[in-house]
Amino acid sequence: MAKFLFVYRGGHESAHEPSPEEMQQVMKVWMDWIEGGQEAGWLVDGGDGLIPTGQVVHPDLSVTDGPFAESKELVGGYSIVQCDSLEAAVEVAKTCPMPAAGGTVEVRQLAEIGE
Repeated sequence: MAKFLFVYRGGHESAHEPSPEEMQQVMKVWMDWIEGGQEAGWLVDGGDGLIPTGQVVHPDLSVTDGPFAESKELVGGYSIVQCDSLEAAVEVAKTCPMPAAGGTVEVRQLAEIGE
């Protein structure tokens, strides 16, 4: 079975700050999805969310604050799944909470060079 990286972008551009109760509901949806993937055997690594700040190392080895992509382009998190094909991985991505939250899921097959 091939492994795929799900890259989560967007879905956080809402005009209002979610209440603690709303955040708990969002986290429950994600945890249910992750637990379902573990039980079904397609989830390799539930991944994690990413803090929106960091630094970028450039080819000349200079370092700048970033990333500063457009807010909707910002990578917010990732997961790793295993499926028989890209098409099957895309079908799994469609069950992810991210599209329902207004974000996207980029599905990329891992090269698995060292394995």
